[in-house]
Amino acid sequence: MITWAQQYVPAASTVVLASTTPIFAFLITWGITRHEPATLLKLAGAVLGLAGTVAIIGLDALGGLNADIFAEIVILLATVSFACATIFGLRLSGCDPMVVAAGSLLFGGLLLLPLALIVDHPWTLRPTPEALVATVSMGIFSSAFGLMLFYICLTRLGTLTTNAQGYLRIPLGVGLSVLLLGESVPPNLVLGLVLVMAGVAAMTIPGDAYGRWIRRYSSRAR
Repeated sequence: MITWAQQYVPAASTVVLASTTPIFAFLITWGITRHEPATLLKLAGAVLGLAGTVAIIGLDALGGLNADIFAEIVILLATVSFACATIFGLRLSGCDPMVVAAGSLLFGGLLLLPLALIVDHPWTLRPTPEALVATVSMGIFSSAFGLMLFYICLTRLGTLTTNAQGYLRIPLGVGLSVLLLGESVPPNLVLGLVLVMAGVAAMTIPGDAYGRWIRRYSSRAR
């Protein structure tokens, strides 16, 4: 869904829209499933992370929104799907993450294969060697290995904490673009990184840990 929508929505706007997954996961957990505590601290973390994402990408990225409202809605539906996947995935916590990742990718491939044959006519395509290498690399590392790690984190950390990693894609992606592609450093990179890290910390560090730190700091101050 996101790949299709990116034909009509700028990359920066796509990043902002796709970064709303932790917020949807929080709302679904808080309002429907309630399978784990959805605290105000985690909500604040989700909002801080989204604010940091917007700061890094730039407020001008929001100017591209509404250019194609249907494609933007499709991206939001995809982020809701990601949020639901983390919640449903908890039911598979007793299974080997490798098996769950393999099942997800195989089922997704079987679902998309008929559509690809009908829409894209792959036998008419002439991909370059670079494109084939990129496809294989993405399939092995970004999809298979990444999905396996995702289910490992989901089993050990829970829904909301696992979703918080979505915000880390932004500074990592920007950093790699600067280092490997020679792109310019965004003017608000430092501010965005601070907000993103604060948001991830708020969603991942247990609430009682903050209380212990405050009590320890207060006792030292005395």
